[in-house]
Amino acid sequence: MSDTPDRQALVIGASRGLGLVLAEELTRRDWRVIATTRQSGGELQAKADASNGRLRVESLEMTSDDQLAALRERLDGTKLDLLFVNAAIDRGNLPLTEVSTETFAEVMITNALSPIRALETLRDLVVPGGTAAIMSSRQGSIELNTRPGFELYKASKAALNQLMRSYTTRYADDGQTKLLIHPGHNQTPLGGPGAPLTAEESMPAVVDVLEAQAGAPGLQFLDLYGKVVPW
Repeated sequence: MSDTPDRQALVIGASRGLGLVLAEELTRRDWRVIATTRQSGGELQAKADASNGRLRVESLEMTSDDQLAALRERLDGTKLDLLFVNAAIDRGNLPLTEVSTETFAEVMITNALSPIRALETLRDLVVPGGTAAIMSSRQGSIELNTRPGFELYKASKAALNQLMRSYTTRYADDGQTKLLIHPGHNQTPLGGPGAPLTAEESMPAVVDVLEAQAGAPGLQFLDLYGKVVPW
C-alpha cells in the first residue's frame, strides 16, 4: 500500500459498528473504499452519499456463495491495496452443552468459514504487496482462554485463526500481507455497552496497524496497537 491518494480498500461487513467506522476512517485518510452491507440504505449509504465518491456501497450476504461470486464479477478489474473482512455473530453466553447443533453450525459458518471463503473469492483483486486482513478477537486465543464463558464464540474465532493459518500456508508466495486483527473490547452489540472502547477510538488505531504492516511478509495476529496476540 503506497502513500498516494489512490489506495483502494474493500471492507466486507460495514453496515454498522466496527466495519462502518473502519470504512469511514479509511475514507478520511484518502483511501477509496468499497464497503458491503446486507441491506440497502442506512448509515453506510448516507456516508457514501456524502463522500464525494470516495466511499461506494455494494450489497453482499457473505454466507452466500452465489452473492460472493456475483460481487467478484461486479468488481472484475478492480485493484485492491486492502481487503478487510469484518463479520461475526454471537448467540449468547451459553455452555456448549446448551448450544443447539443448528446454532453451532450458524456461528461457525458465519465467523470462521465465510470470512475465509470471502478471501478465497476476492484475493486475486489484491495487488502484490497488498493486504488481506480479517477481524478476529483475542477470544480466539487458546493460550488466553483462562476464564469461563462464551465458549461457542471463542471456538469460532479459534477456528477462524486456524483456517487463516492454512490459507496463509496455501498462498505463502503470493506477496500479500496477511493479518488477523483484535480490535479491542468495544461498545458494540457483541462487546456490550460497558466495554472500555468505542469504535471511534479503536478503528483509527486499527488503520494505523494496517498501514504500518503493509508489505510485511507472512501472517500476524495483532491487536489494535500492533502488539502480537498469542495463538
